[in-house]
Amino acid sequence: MLAKSTADSFSDQNWLFEIKWDGYRAIAEVLNDNVKLYSRNGNSFIDAYPVIAKQLQKLSISAVLDGEIVVMDENGNPNFQKLQNYVDNIHLWLAYYVFDLLELKGEKLYDQPLIKRKHLLANLLGDDPVIKYSDHVNEAGEAFFKVVSEKGLEGMMAKKMDSLYYPGKRTNEWLKIKVHNTDEAVIAGFTQPRGGRKYFGSLVLGMMKGGRLHYVGHTGSGFNEQLLSDLHNKLLPLQQEQSPFEEKVKTNMPVTWVKPMYVCEVKFAEFTSDGIMRHPIFLRLRPDKKSVDTELTSDKTVVMKESNSSEKKSAEKSRSKKQEDLDTSLKDKVYTIGRSNVATTNRTKIFFKDDGITKGDVIDYYERMSPYILPYLKERPQSLYRTPNGIGEKGFFQKDAGEHAPSFVKSIALHSESSDKDIDYIICNNKATLLYMANLGCIEINPWHSTTKKLDYPDYLIIDIDPSGKNTFDEVVEAAIAVKQVLDRAGATGFCKTSGASGMHVYVPTGKKYTYEQVKNFAHLVCMLVNEKLPSSTTLVRSLKKRSDKKIYLDYLQNSEGQTIASVYSLRPKPGATVSAPLDWSEVKKGLHPSQFTIHNIFERLDKKGDLFEGVLAKPIDLNRCLEKLSD
Repeated sequence: MLAKSTADSFSDQNWLFEIKWDGYRAIAEVLNDNVKLYSRNGNSFIDAYPVIAKQLQKLSISAVLDGEIVVMDENGNPNFQKLQNYVDNIHLWLAYYVFDLLELKGEKLYDQPLIKRKHLLANLLGDDPVIKYSDHVNEAGEAFFKVVSEKGLEGMMAKKMDSLYYPGKRTNEWLKIKVHNTDEAVIAGFTQPRGGRKYFGSLVLGMMKGGRLHYVGHTGSGFNEQLLSDLHNKLLPLQQEQSPFEEKVKTNMPVTWVKPMYVCEVKFAEFTSDGIMRHPIFLRLRPDKKSVDTELTSDKTVVMKESNSSEKKSAEKSRSKKQEDLDTSLKDKVYTIGRSNVATTNRTKIFFKDDGITKGDVIDYYERMSPYILPYLKERPQSLYRTPNGIGEKGFFQKDAGEHAPSFVKSIALHSESSDKDIDYIICNNKATLLYMANLGCIEINPWHSTTKKLDYPDYLIIDIDPSGKNTFDEVVEAAIAVKQVLDRAGATGFCKTSGASGMHVYVPTGKKYTYEQVKNFAHLVCMLVNEKLPSSTTLVRSLKKRSDKKIYLDYLQNSEGQTIASVYSLRPKPGATVSAPLDWSEVKKGLHPSQFTIHNIFERLDKKGDLFEGVLAKPIDLNRCLEKLSD
């Protein structure tokens, strides 16, 4: 049974609401130890996911189940990409979430109300660790959808409690409501690449309507080079001269048409009245879907009333005005924070091309992250690293606040010996200033290590574990563990975070008790002791030309006045929109990688673990006592 898409959540006492799992829809036929597990296309999942098949055998039941195969990532979220590549992710938790019972002991239950089928199902499954009952809530759809959205899940399913089961049919009694506008589309062709891009420029997309394939747009966003190559290799054998569309399709570059066999999932702003996706971004292939599963229905588009020409012109004018208002609202937004109004602009500009992440997404990230990141920014001069055109172009540092900073932005004039002039540094004391900086294109936030209250005395010591070109991240982890061992010997508490790029940072609280020079000297000593432990993989030689490309640089020179490093919870202008994330030391082990922590999952992590870095601004070390212990 299939569900229709709808845009808005709702509450109704006659409906129940379930999580929309981000996985593979699967039917399980279980007759004691004889198990079949297959997709809607009839493809068997048994070889791909034997864990589920074996667990179904253990249930010793006679039933036909309908559910979703899901893999949970390291943060406990469903992850479709890791499911597709499960052979490389067998350490992750795999589950079969069952939401319907179609047959029980040879009796078909299609004509039984859904709520009865679900009660039977819950009693049948019990509390199995792999074959999980997909629970629901009654009536409170709007509240449930809010929770689903906050948890970063794909969406929710709304089902009438008394709905019967219609195999293969799409009805109004089952509805899918997604957090973001996403849909499946058929790949009908690809355009010639331009500039420095390889393989192809955009995918040409279509959806089925009335038995025919209709053009719904094209997308050139959401790809990295590996994905471009993989898709190109899949599409080349499907080339054909004839367009699969009856209508004529206009594109900016020449098109290679292909047989419409592959289905992909895309994210987009909306459907236009012509049935075209606005700003579509490629998410992934959907090998479990067929072209007939892509349906362009009237409820997806803005339907204009066809009447006389004057009414039509009026409607077009109205639509044009609404579209203009929509474009403006998408591009520009004013945040009201207390008495301050922060104007943000060009929000639709793509900042992370391969990931489809916009400037607006970055600003919204810092708006949401402000309670966590601001304690590590307040009263600290900021070195603004601006990337106003996104990560595809080189950024630049701007230290001076300039004359055009709004009144809510506090600054401090500090003399620069290198330029022999005063520089007006921004001080980020509030959410309004943080969003102002993000609107300038500061994907990355770089505060000083000391505050304006005591500029010569840093709040913490930093050891920057900076790998060279041929180091693995497991070697970075090994170096971080060695740093902790030295700090433990000294009786100093260390706090670890990913850099968000290729390295790691270890902070030690010093609480404004020691000068930069004193802190730097102690950091130098720690790095020398780590280098003694790991002489083959670490070095204190800073110059890339002079040090081996297989050695990690233990950077203690970050502990100088005016030096900055990406703040904890800062986004980094790197593919994947990674975040500089604090870690439990128990997490610092083989297999850790900075790519695990991104704009998409960091809030879920914060909900679970809280702020792991808050101790950095708490009890400082006793430097003299630490030196005594290291000399013992």
